[in-house]
Amino acid sequence: MTRNERLTANFDGNFVVFLIGMRINQPWRINKWFPVAQAMPRMIKELAANPQLGFVHAEAWFGRTTIMLQYWRSLDQLLAYARDKQADHLPAWRAFNQAVGTSGTVGVWHETYLASPGTYENIYVNMPPFGLGKAGTLAPAIGARESADARIKHRIDTA
Repeated sequence: MTRNERLTANFDGNFVVFLIGMRINQPWRINKWFPVAQAMPRMIKELAANPQLGFVHAEAWFGRTTIMLQYWRSLDQLLAYARDKQADHLPAWRAFNQAVGTSGTVGVWHETYLASPGTYENIYVNMPPFGLGKAGTLAPAIGARESADARIKHRIDTA
């Protein structure tokens, strides 16, 4: 449901923004990129079923280059999941390296950002809850939260 007001999102404490995706370099090699594309939904299902792992929320966009935006409670939890021999990530990573490796058919990437109060700001207007607004809590972007610099300063002052 679209919220037709100026909103800003807050997250209690520190968090991690994790961007991950793939790029289809050879579209005709469906046997190479389709298994890679299938791996992430399994991991997200596993993570959503186990909130103690620290995963908070994800949103994805699809195309030749696919991107998924994820929020995690901590870097330690993200890394623990990546290394967990019982979780879905390691088998998927091993399968990618065995089937694709450095052949160039499919690219994979990720970026990790640590965030804390006072290091991020956001605004949502005429949007349904989205991104950090879905992972955290939404509040009206008025008064002390009216401008980008005021939103950052407010987060520093309340940290």
